[in-house]
Amino acid sequence: MKYSNLILEKRDFVKLKRILNVHRYYEDYAHKDALERLKERIEDALVQDEENVPDDVVRLNSKVTVISRDGKSQVFHLVPPSEENIKEGNISVISTLGANLIGLAVDDTVQIGIPSDFKSLKIIKTKRSHQLSSDPYSEIDF
Repeated sequence: MKYSNLILEKRDFVKLKRILNVHRYYEDYAHKDALERLKERIEDALVQDEENVPDDVVRLNSKVTVISRDGKSQVFHLVPPSEENIKEGNISVISTLGANLIGLAVDDTVQIGIPSDFKSLKIIKTKRSHQLSSDPYSEIDF
């Protein structure tokens, strides 16, 4: 890990807590595992004001470029669950890949899959999208 801890911006942290609260009763085991992983990761994260978050940290609404060991690169847009669209490259933060990417930085590596058949992806670029989200989680009070 490039930085000693995962780094989250305060607003992303609050939004992630809201997402976890809304989705805590998910019946789909794949999503349950991703939600549990996300919960564990944000509990240990270093939460910072926006101006203190390094530019190379993966945040919500970041465009993330990863490269596999075989040299294939892919670009993902990390979004809240309500904006997920795999065909457009929008992956949800509650997906297995999304839950593992959030808070990491350029040059960090993430492994996805099962232990006997996993894929190693290295983050080579991240770009923060400052678009306003139509995300319903930003309006929910708990």
